[in-house]
Amino acid sequence: MLSVRMQRDQGLGRLLVLLVLTSGYLVSDAESIDYSDVIPDSFSFASAEPLPEFQLEPKDGFIVKNRPVQLRCRASPATQIYFKCNGEWVNQNDHVTRESLDQITGLVVREVDISVSRTQVEELFGLEDYWCQCVAWSSAGTTKSSRAYVRIAYLRKTFEQEPLGREVRLEQEVLLQCRPPEGMPPAEVDWLKNEDTIDPSQDSNFLMTVENDLIIKQARLSDTANYTCVARNQVAKRRSSTATLIVYGEQHTLCVSLPISTKAHTHTQDIIFLDGGWTDWAKWSACGTECTHWRSRECQAPPPRNGGQHCSGSMMESKNCTDGLCTRRLSRPRQHCVEPGMGVTVYAGLVGALLLCVVLVLCVGVLAYRRNCRHLHGDITDSSSALTTAFQPGNYKPPRQDNPHLLHPSAPPDLTATAGTFRDPLFSLQQGANDGHHKIPMTTSPLLDPLPSLKIKVSVDVHHSLSREPGHSTSVTLGNLGGRLAIPNTGVSLLVPPGTIPQGKFYEIYLTINKWEKTTLPSEGSQTVLSPVVSCGPSGMLLSRPVVLTLPHCAQLDTPTPDWTLTLKTQTHQGAWEEVLTVGEESLSSPCYLQLEESNCHVVMEQLGTYSLVGQSCPPQPACKRLQLALFAPRAPCLSLDYILRIYCTQDTPHALREVLELERSLGGVLLENPKPLLFKDSYHNLRLSIHDIPHSQWRSKLLAKYQEIPFYHIWSGGQRLLHCTFSLERGSLAVSQLSCKICVRQVEGEGQIFQLHTDIQETLSPCSSLPSGGTCLSSSQVGPYAFRLPTSIRQKICASLDAPSARGCDWRLLAHSLGFDRYLNYFATKPSPTGILLDLWEASHQGDADLVSLATALEEMGKSEVLVVMATDGDC
Repeated sequence: MLSVRMQRDQGLGRLLVLLVLTSGYLVSDAESIDYSDVIPDSFSFASAEPLPEFQLEPKDGFIVKNRPVQLRCRASPATQIYFKCNGEWVNQNDHVTRESLDQITGLVVREVDISVSRTQVEELFGLEDYWCQCVAWSSAGTTKSSRAYVRIAYLRKTFEQEPLGREVRLEQEVLLQCRPPEGMPPAEVDWLKNEDTIDPSQDSNFLMTVENDLIIKQARLSDTANYTCVARNQVAKRRSSTATLIVYGEQHTLCVSLPISTKAHTHTQDIIFLDGGWTDWAKWSACGTECTHWRSRECQAPPPRNGGQHCSGSMMESKNCTDGLCTRRLSRPRQHCVEPGMGVTVYAGLVGALLLCVVLVLCVGVLAYRRNCRHLHGDITDSSSALTTAFQPGNYKPPRQDNPHLLHPSAPPDLTATAGTFRDPLFSLQQGANDGHHKIPMTTSPLLDPLPSLKIKVSVDVHHSLSREPGHSTSVTLGNLGGRLAIPNTGVSLLVPPGTIPQGKFYEIYLTINKWEKTTLPSEGSQTVLSPVVSCGPSGMLLSRPVVLTLPHCAQLDTPTPDWTLTLKTQTHQGAWEEVLTVGEESLSSPCYLQLEESNCHVVMEQLGTYSLVGQSCPPQPACKRLQLALFAPRAPCLSLDYILRIYCTQDTPHALREVLELERSLGGVLLENPKPLLFKDSYHNLRLSIHDIPHSQWRSKLLAKYQEIPFYHIWSGGQRLLHCTFSLERGSLAVSQLSCKICVRQVEGEGQIFQLHTDIQETLSPCSSLPSGGTCLSSSQVGPYAFRLPTSIRQKICASLDAPSARGCDWRLLAHSLGFDRYLNYFATKPSPTGILLDLWEASHQGDADLVSLATALEEMGKSEVLVVMATDGDC
């Protein structure tokens, strides 16, 4: 060991001697050169390269739908930098690397990006979330960044706890609880008051807790509103059900936003909340077989009213009636006063009475069945007999033999008769003295087209066997000749052109306006319902050519720039709504064509079902809906000091106003003025109603606030019907009979209307008997040629002249341009007869003023003089 150390010391000594000699030689060789300018006074030796330091570390990310997440990190100094995910190195080709030089330190800065897709995250198995880490190298070693976790973002639809509506007293503390749906990242919660966001920093009376609950410290009358909990994260936004909070004192007034009761006594809005009270106990009952008797009481002294508290306690009370001598454990002779044999007799009598009832029901059923079968000859009829007798769906009743005007059912029709009649909705060859203007010449009647010897299967829509309310639906049996269905005073109609139903088949076609409370809304999000929800059927029926459904709408369309995105929706058999067509986005695969007019839309479609028109604003301009304001008062003379005025806000469609008039007619109300129009803008501002210029010496208003408001969302959604506000007035004495005032209705920061009222409340006002103009008053059903303004012969001549393409463009395309039906010509081009579809659309759009002048003018501009000659000869121009 010592020898080794000596050898090492000797080697070091030789090395030092060599260095001294070498340095001495260099100095002696350069004595004449001065290095004072280039050699510093002292030398600073550079230290080793430091470890990489991360200037930017990867951050946690969430995958929204299918969009990948970008992870980025940056380190200096770094010769290499890579990502490691879940313990495995990411492929070098998946990295995007950038290199730069730090201007201050002069060190190399490297930055790298990678993308993480949804598939990568979903393919990870295990309890740990998907994570990635950045690793950087330098000559001094490696450095790792913190882990960044990548998760799939989501938000459930169901709230764990939704707020509940309450009725509270003035200045009471209110707690509205909300637990948002489960989500990743956790949802943030906002509270809405009548669709306006609550900001506790602006109103110190509100407080939001860490658990997302809303606390109202002291309830005020102005806090009466609809409250909604809104949860949102990066994926979606969810709304809870609306909780209605009603704040009351001894007496309070609210603006009703729901349909009022049809009972005549619900005319006032001054609601007194009254708790219930028990009546005195009734007398004890007789002692029963269980050795007990009982007594009862009712919560009727007084009964709870207008949301008051129900009585607390039990309605019935029982106790032993034998002072303990008889209990349930005693022997049977002591507990029962009837002998066992008596029970058997009673049961035998009951069984006998039940059997007698069953026999009577069977007898009545057999008699009714035999009576029906006496006139029932099946649902298969011969074609000739179907033409010579009245047609009814489901059965066929042969003609009486003693009627000389009817043909024998087995004999062929006599084609030598001079004339026949066409009655709606039945086919008949009967002739009356007063039917001259309704007659069809037998020589040209389409009823006499030769028919093959076939059997006609009568089809009835079993799906639509549900009851239909009169005035809101209509139905008629149609065949190959077609027809028209219209619900009077609603603007809703269905045109079934000739040839739509195959030859030899008959269907019961129906048209119904669905009730709002019995159907789901077709709108979602910011969409609004613009038309009634209409069903036509039978659904699934095979049509040989399109039909035309006409729907009234309340969209304001006269602006120079398009501010509506209009969508036609249909309801599936499961009740869900699906988009059929968006106006302006038609393609060759579009199943229908939609023609828009100022107050109606006409849908050319090949599938019957349930349809409605919805819309939403098209930025940057907000869209406007047309509303109607209707003012009502009691029709009978006022005999009390109180007087009620009701003002309704409805969509500007005939059907909506008709609903209001029917309701007020049942309540004994009368329309004071013609309804006034109002444009309601998509601006999230409420509708404000106020009453002014009341003669305070004779009248006073019971309204506590200066005005009432209907929330914006209630109006814009279109789903709440019969929206109204009530003004309760009180006169000073019964001698006061004259009332004059003004009622102002306007949208906040929008348009408005003023009702100037002058009335004598002691007079009996005439009821609102007629509907205002706007709805069609056509017959509910028209069958065959009388349903169409254009005769069949003229229609065929026009189609033959214009269907064939013309090199000069003088064909059906020019007709569509002249009639204003040229928004999407490709739909008509795919049909066997484009001109026929255009004429059907013309028939539907001119049902109220059906004359041939507009069509003749269009043909004259096209230079189709030969068609004009035919129209002048065969038609009535």
